[in-house]
This record gives sequence, C-alpha cells and structure tokens, in this order.
Amino acid sequence: MKMARVRQRASCLADLQARVVSCRACPRLVRWREQVAGDKRAAFQNEEYWGKPVPGFGDAAARLLICGLAPAAHGGNRTGRIFTGDRSGDWLYAALHRAGFANQAESSHRGDGLRLQDCYITACVHCAPPVNRPTIEERDNCLPYLREEFRVLTSVRVILCLGAFAWNGVLATLNELGWPTRPKPVFGHGQRFNAGPYTVIGSYHPSQQNTFTGRLTQKMLDDVLRLAREQLRNGRRPRPSD
Repeated sequence: MKMARVRQRASCLADLQARVVSCRACPRLVRWREQVAGDKRAAFQNEEYWGKPVPGFGDAAARLLICGLAPAAHGGNRTGRIFTGDRSGDWLYAALHRAGFANQAESSHRGDGLRLQDCYITACVHCAPPVNRPTIEERDNCLPYLREEFRVLTSVRVILCLGAFAWNGVLATLNELGWPTRPKPVFGHGQRFNAGPYTVIGSYHPSQQNTFTGRLTQKMLDDVLRLAREQLRNGRRPRPSD
C-alpha cells in the first residue's frame, strides 16, 4: 500500500514538473532565460542550454524538502536540474551527500547518476531571473507550483529554506495552505519554527557571495542538515489528514 502511494505521488510530481517546464507566465523571465540560453557563457559554448523553467527534483517519499530562490542562469538554466552545474550546487550536494540525503557529492548534469534519498529540492521561482532577483509578482506567479508540491509530497515534515527569499516564499505558502505563523518568524541561519505538520529551518544560501566571504561555511551547512536529520529522527508531526 505504501509503495502504491509513493508511485501515485511520483506520477503527480511528473505531471506537475511537465506543467512547470511549459510555463510562460512571466514575460521578463521568459525573455531572460531564453536570452541566456542563446548567449552562452564561453565555457559552455558546446553545450545545449535547457533555457526553460527548471522543475523540482528528488524523492517522492521525501520527508525533507529544500527550497531555494531560483535556478542560476548558467547552472540550472543550462543543465535543466535544480542546483546543478554551478558552485551553489557543488556546496549543496556535497553537504547532502555527507548528511546521507544524496548518493553522490557531485552534480554536473541531469544524467550524472545523482539520486536524492528522503529529500526533494525545489525553488520559489522556477526560471532564472536577471541578477538573481525575481520580483515579488514573479514569485507569486510561481508559488502555486510550490503549494502543489506541498500537497503532493505528503511525507514532508521538515522544510529547509536556503536564504530569506525562500523563507518568505515558504511562509506565504504555509499561510495559503492554512498554517499561518504569527508573529512572522525572522529569517536567520539555524532559525526554526513549527507550522502545522512542519518544522521550518533557515539557512544562508550556498551562493558564492556567502561561501567566498565565509558567511556560510561547510560546517554551518552541515549543522543545519544535522538539525534537519534530528528533527526527522525525534518525532513525526502528523498532518490533519493522517
């Protein structure tokens, strides 16, 4: 019975991912992602860029959901997989491997053999934005996809938000789903709060801006993933439908 539910979730996710990939709701983001795919970075001149919205990725039975900001112009927008082919992904997947959530530490392209275990990764915005800054309107256009991921991924109990943008997007999504939190929790690395069946944890984003300056270290990223693992180990917060 459990395997049948997981297969049903996987089928729903595949349908959702197909709809994400075909989305053209935000004209500015459509223009930008396609322009980047045409004006390739010199290092990737011989590669075919994805140039479309980048869907979520991972285990349909995941208890940990990781939410980021948006795909990188020459990362996910090139490879077609979230956090793949850029320095942020190098940091994230290496940490997930150390924590036991990924089968390997490297992430270079969609066919590289990477698999997530008990983990699903998505973003508030599925198109690469200019200078990594989607507008709030663009975020709100995309958040219905995140709400649907929450509804499909019924085993999720811990949400790790990479950066304040993801933190605020997850808060907005929880409000829409009927689990508001008042007063509004303030973002910070290692901050956490409970909402409905979920424990939400904040982390600085593994962008070069943070990793090169030491604002985020490998140990800090390992620590929040250890905290997520402890939350999963310490108890199950049932959903109202359980």
